[in-house]
Amino acid sequence: MPAFAHEFPFDPTYGRTREELLRIPAPAPPADFGAFWQSRYEAARAVETAPEVGALVEERDGVRIFEVTYLSVGEVRLGGWLVLPAEGPAEHGFVIGHGYGGRDQAGPDVPLPLPRSAALLPCVRGMGTRGLVPEIPSVADGHVLHGIASRDTYVIGDCVADLWCAASALRELVPGLGALGYAGGSFGGGLGALALPWDDRFGAAQLTVPTFGNHPLRLTLPCTGSGESVRTYHRTHPEVTDVLRYFDAASAATLIEIPTLVAPALFDPAVPPPGQFAVYNALPPGSPQPHILQAGHFDHDGTETELKALSEARAGFFAQHLTDGEA
Repeated sequence: MPAFAHEFPFDPTYGRTREELLRIPAPAPPADFGAFWQSRYEAARAVETAPEVGALVEERDGVRIFEVTYLSVGEVRLGGWLVLPAEGPAEHGFVIGHGYGGRDQAGPDVPLPLPRSAALLPCVRGMGTRGLVPEIPSVADGHVLHGIASRDTYVIGDCVADLWCAASALRELVPGLGALGYAGGSFGGGLGALALPWDDRFGAAQLTVPTFGNHPLRLTLPCTGSGESVRTYHRTHPEVTDVLRYFDAASAATLIEIPTLVAPALFDPAVPPPGQFAVYNALPPGSPQPHILQAGHFDHDGTETELKALSEARAGFFAQHLTDGEA
């Protein structure tokens, strides 16, 4: 296990060895878990997303990056970035989720996982300068609690719908795309796990240090991320456990049927590794082996090397599963 010098008041490995992490299960979902999410998916698919392409922001790495907006559930118009090949038609399509804190630009999500690709990089509601909604907190600690008293009002459900609507908008803007790829890390990794079981438009996915895995266990683990806000809320509102059961990324992962590459970390102060590994462990037999990171949400001497290796693994994974082996 990694032994990083740190000043956290807890152990970001949570005392688990790699072998122990690989045995952490997913909690059993509620009996109506599937019906709940299928209903939300159908509502999202019924949305006329009316995407609008705005200004060209920049051209680099063989693509042009445009501002874009689209409608999601609740008639909320969200912003983000549309990425298109600088030359020739798009042969692949991606929806790329972001971490907690949102995104203010396309940034490190470009270059895309595969060349000759189009992508929609949405800012889900409440996040980033282009996803701000007046009544939703834009800071992670507040955002993760918004509407949490009920499964029907919890903001995380609508954020998942924002990803489904992003896929709809991308397909409208770039007709003829085949199966889409999904990539997301941290917050975007957890949202992706919740979104993927219901949407057959996606053909492969890559989730990095995914959050929201195994909520019953997460509630026992201190952290520096949004989970700490939920833990604090739970102390005075223990009934929230019944709501969280519907938003467990590990429970959802048991139902993912497409190839999914998970990159969990052994050491992570923001998203406890036991929850990350629970997402990977929940995938069906025959899923790709995990791409295990030494650390997540923590800069160390090997960070740049790890990120480069992950980028290469992601590209190879999508080349295999979205292009029949043709890079």
